Amino acid sequence: MLKQLTAIIEREGSGYVSLCPQLDIASQGDTIQEARENLREALELFFETASPSEIQERLHQEVYITQLEIAVG
Repeated sequence: MLKQLTAIIEREGSGYVSLCPQLDIASQGDTIQEARENLREALELFFETASPSEIQERLHQEVYITQLEIAVG
């Protein structure tokens, strides 16, 4: 079964941090691609080892990513 999840990747220092907000699982890597693949691996391991109740507990069905414009200064 395939499931589509969101990956947010941002630069942190000399590397990148990746986050899946639906499950609050994060990983990291030296490149964007490495951070993405490491997150994929972490998510696959989670689904392999977590009980159905833990998956239901942690899975956020609706996640919205948007940008805000705010006044600064």
